[in-house]
Amino acid sequence: MRVVVTGAAGFIGSHLVEALVAGGHDVLAVDVSGRGATQHRAELARAGVTVTECDLAADDLAPLADSDVILHLAGRPGVRGSGGPQTWRDNVTATRRLAEACAGHGTRIVLASSSSVYGSAERPCGEDDATAPLSAYATSKLAAERIVRRGGCDGVVLRFFTVYGPRQRPDMAFHRFIEAGLDGVPAPLFGDGGQSRSFTYVGDVVAATVRAALVPLPGGTVVNVGSPVTVTIGDALDRIGRLLGTTPPTVTKDVAPGDVACTWAGTDRAARLLGWTASTGLDDGLARQIAWHRGRRRG
Repeated sequence: MRVVVTGAAGFIGSHLVEALVAGGHDVLAVDVSGRGATQHRAELARAGVTVTECDLAADDLAPLADSDVILHLAGRPGVRGSGGPQTWRDNVTATRRLAEACAGHGTRIVLASSSSVYGSAERPCGEDDATAPLSAYATSKLAAERIVRRGGCDGVVLRFFTVYGPRQRPDMAFHRFIEAGLDGVPAPLFGDGGQSRSFTYVGDVVAATVRAALVPLPGGTVVNVGSPVTVTIGDALDRIGRLLGTTPPTVTKDVAPGDVACTWAGTDRAARLLGWTASTGLDDGLARQIAWHRGRRRG
């Protein structure tokens, strides 16, 4: 299968490219020049993959349409600091141009969206539940979803729930907490730690994304990709401390505007359509992420 991965040098994208190559697929890895960690690009190079530089919001995208499926992970991530024209450009304009380039080619686009489109959950969120984005980031992801679902391409939307694991972005909570525990330098803790999340291991997310590329799905399908178990950030911090053997120091900060109190994945559709459920427990996933942090320090 000919697969394009956008955002290939990112946290999830680099894992996804490696899995596809290992599965024998013909992969074109695409990212913006300078975007993504240099280490991720080096790891992909060791796997025999060169990242092709492409700005989806400005460059010619016709070559990308010559593929069976595009796994579209590129975009500007994160609720904190989102907003302004750059978020819209990278998440919405880029997706619109990609959908336009693929229209009429029969190319499936699988869009990586976000649980943030639901707003704050009080129960497991189903894909047909009302959306209530509370941030510019969430609004941009919902707009990108609508483009893919209505843009004349074979669009599928995956809503990712708080992904963690090796190569996690430095701005994300587990990365900050683990580094704080290893360095003894306090990491920011936004709020009182009572917010809860469906933390989902990156390997599980990659498995679901590959399934979405391979399994026949009706155009416009939306699927949650997340753990059905919610855990508070405070509990996760305690688990990290137990695994490290030391409590990561933190300094309390105000909750960022648009940061939801709870994400909670309803997973029935993923099990039914993709044959997928998250299989990695939080302690096991955190142990793997901690091992990666320690490995980086050893060089």
